[in-house]
Amino acid sequence: MTASAKPGALAGIKVIDLSRVLGGPYSTQILADHGADVIKIEPPQGDETRQWGPPFMGDSAAYFEGVNRNKRGAVLDLSREDDRARLLLMLEDADVLVENFKVGTMERWGIGYEQTLQARFPRLIYCRVSGFGADGPLGGLPGYDAAIQAMTGLMSVNGMPDGEPLRLGVPVVDMVTGLNAALGILLALNERKLSQRGQFVEAALFDCALSVLHPHTTNFFASGKTPGRSGNAHPNIAPYDTFHTATSPIFLAVGNDSQFRKLCEVLGDTALGSDERFANNGLRSANRGELRVRLERLLAAHDGVALADRLIRAGVPCGPVLDVPGALAQPHTQHRQMVVELGTYRGIASPIKLGRTPASYRSRPPAFGEHSAEVLPPLPDPHAPND
Repeated sequence: MTASAKPGALAGIKVIDLSRVLGGPYSTQILADHGADVIKIEPPQGDETRQWGPPFMGDSAAYFEGVNRNKRGAVLDLSREDDRARLLLMLEDADVLVENFKVGTMERWGIGYEQTLQARFPRLIYCRVSGFGADGPLGGLPGYDAAIQAMTGLMSVNGMPDGEPLRLGVPVVDMVTGLNAALGILLALNERKLSQRGQFVEAALFDCALSVLHPHTTNFFASGKTPGRSGNAHPNIAPYDTFHTATSPIFLAVGNDSQFRKLCEVLGDTALGSDERFANNGLRSANRGELRVRLERLLAAHDGVALADRLIRAGVPCGPVLDVPGALAQPHTQHRQMVVELGTYRGIASPIKLGRTPASYRSRPPAFGEHSAEVLPPLPDPHAPND
């Protein structure tokens, strides 16, 4: 997918993005992809992820490039009074401000939401992405994805049963926090149509991490048993796991009895599908060890990629276990237009598909301070005569 200039669903919305690293920038890239005018304000030292490499794409790390496209970039030192004055001028026609400073930083600068901005800009939607929120036992403390994965139980349910708790291989807490921040901003924009008032929106990494623990939390609420690690297997469903074949492994995600019977039919063992020990999901879960042995005996005669394609077309949810290059090379990835190309820039497209106002890809991530002259307002001349 190449550059597009179509106006998006958020055309006309102006966002001042003071956030750095991942959760905040990911949320504002969602808004920018759908037409919002996002102005990314960086401190004089820059967003730290510009240096989180290699690999690098030009002067910035690939990490930074992945979550900052479609934005204009400028530099302000908000510890300086004159640069805070420039920010306030920018907010005069802004709809949204997003920040993820340590809680209390904006107040220390005299530009906190309840302290200053709410009264001065009553239509402004102020979104704070934080680690733990502002109050409570952990309020105001810094939060990072991996540490919050550890303390919210995510690591405890990830990994092999006989192994150590394992960090998820993607920064899932930061990403889901960014999603929730964008969702909260959209909810507030919609409510503002009725009230004509902005409001405070918060997405905390701690809260968002707990929110993605399904079904482990609900299983615990129902049974009182501490969830453990199950490797690639599902704690509630069987067969729902990776399985070896003659070549590459596949993942079977069999969610009901008819899918199980179809799996057995395709594998040429209808007797397995009618075996009373595996007649329903509860029984398959209880007898999953024996079921696994039976299935891998059948799967050993098949090529993994070819069998996965045959099974999914027969109605059995499954897929080959691919690496990142393999996932990006799939014909369906191209068909879904999930790779964005803007000159030498490549990134993953928005997964949000709108029929009339689709996402658009107008500019690669900004160079450091690239648009400062364009977007930063001049300060009034204190010596100019008053009219």
